[in-house]
Amino acid sequence: MDLNAPASWGLVWVVAMVVFLIGELAHRVQFWFLPFAVGAAVAAITGFAGLPIALEWIVFLGVSTGGLAVLLPLGKRFDRRGPLHSIGSNRWISKEALVLEDIPAAPGTTGLVQLEREKWRAESGVRMAIPSGSTVLVTRVDGTRLVVLPLDLSTESLELPPDSAQTDSEQGAQ
Repeated sequence: MDLNAPASWGLVWVVAMVVFLIGELAHRVQFWFLPFAVGAAVAAITGFAGLPIALEWIVFLGVSTGGLAVLLPLGKRFDRRGPLHSIGSNRWISKEALVLEDIPAAPGTTGLVQLEREKWRAESGVRMAIPSGSTVLVTRVDGTRLVVLPLDLSTESLELPPDSAQTDSEQGAQ
């Protein structure tokens, strides 16, 4: 293969195009390698047409740069990991709040939390009582109340009720 011949570079561009397409398939809809694959395809056409090697490179770089300018913003738009909630009550999900009134362990019962400047009714997402003064993480917004998880677990909140506090040796003896 004579790399001084423009037609030989046509094969090089085809191989490059395949490599860039495989690279694009390995990444999730980001359009990072696709412009280079298109640029290599157009350069391969110019190579098989017998145009000079320098012109093939100029075509490759020009088409690839133009493709990046067009496809990268589109790829960033598709690559968003999920909905971004900047308005509405869902914006509170994954935020920390301070418990103002104890949150009971029973399902459906609520306490009071302060989330930034707002006060919300909140229920425990783990059926564990959460004392006032604790920090919680908002996991869901359910109507007009928040479902929260405790962030600072004390040993008191992890204790089992007295009737189920048997040791492993006691359970084995029964």
